[in-house]
Amino acid sequence: MVAVVVSIAYGLGQGFRVPELLFGNVSLYLAIYSLGAWGRSRAASRLVRILIIIGMFLWLFLTIGFQFSNPEALAEFTDGASPEAAVAIALLSILLNLLFFGAAYVIGDRAWASARARAALEQRTRELAAEREHSAAQAVVLERVRIARELHDVVAHHVSVMGIQAGAARRVLDRDPAQAEEALTAIEQSARRAVEDLQNLLGTLRSDEPEDTPAPSTLGVDQLESLVSEVTGAGRAARFATVGTPRPVDGTVGNTLYRVAQEALTNSLKHAGPSAEIDVRLRYLDDAVEIEISDTGGRPVTRAAGAGLGQLGMRERVDAVGGTLEAGPRSRGGYLVRARIPAAA
Repeated sequence: MVAVVVSIAYGLGQGFRVPELLFGNVSLYLAIYSLGAWGRSRAASRLVRILIIIGMFLWLFLTIGFQFSNPEALAEFTDGASPEAAVAIALLSILLNLLFFGAAYVIGDRAWASARARAALEQRTRELAAEREHSAAQAVVLERVRIARELHDVVAHHVSVMGIQAGAARRVLDRDPAQAEEALTAIEQSARRAVEDLQNLLGTLRSDEPEDTPAPSTLGVDQLESLVSEVTGAGRAARFATVGTPRPVDGTVGNTLYRVAQEALTNSLKHAGPSAEIDVRLRYLDDAVEIEISDTGGRPVTRAAGAGLGQLGMRERVDAVGGTLEAGPRSRGGYLVRARIPAAA
């Protein structure tokens, strides 16, 4: 509406020969530009601008035709110049109007397109920010799921060791107080370690700033021997051996090997008999690192029931680093767990 009013006012000013031209030209240019740059309805904006431009050129052609048909008006228009000069002046006037209206139309459209592009970019930026927040929240959930799995491993192992030590202390309490005291000391140490591990893991779970918290576990292949020592301290026959030339392994791979060994030892303590021998071997192969835990089986003192989540957790851990897991009874008795992780993991 504003552009139409400005155009009519401009046309009336030209018709009544108002001497002021600069203000009218600027106002008409801004009206056409603003309609192109900010008009909400693009079809209506385009139509109104085209009609204004067509109307202005019709008025221009009528004016030029009237001047050329009237010698007195032509002389006034060209200040007495020759007919050739009058034609050149008319063509120059048409060219200037083409540039004037074309610039207002095109620059207005370009301003609209630029504003739309900025709006789309801002929208995309907001979407990316929301996606980053969602990804961060999802990462926290996944981290807490992983820590929950760590909790399972820690609790199961320490409780199994403490159960065996408590049973040993109960059997020798009357006839060998010194051995009973040693077993109770081992229970105390296992309980303290379990509480410390649980405090570290639960502290991470309670934190809302995962990037500022330390890793829930730094246990790796270097702690495998001490893990086996806990089993021997519980009164079970267990051996640890390293095969091949030791080399540094990634922290995630080392922690995976440790947790597989911990879960397998826990299962052996629960399901194998007290006379079972447990063998743990860490192999450094050319293209992989392998952990193998086997026991000779036997009848356990008490039947321990399980939900089968331990093996599932081991398999998920090994799969996460691109390895393979074998778990099952041995042909000559007992049970075998073997995890193999490629060197490129």
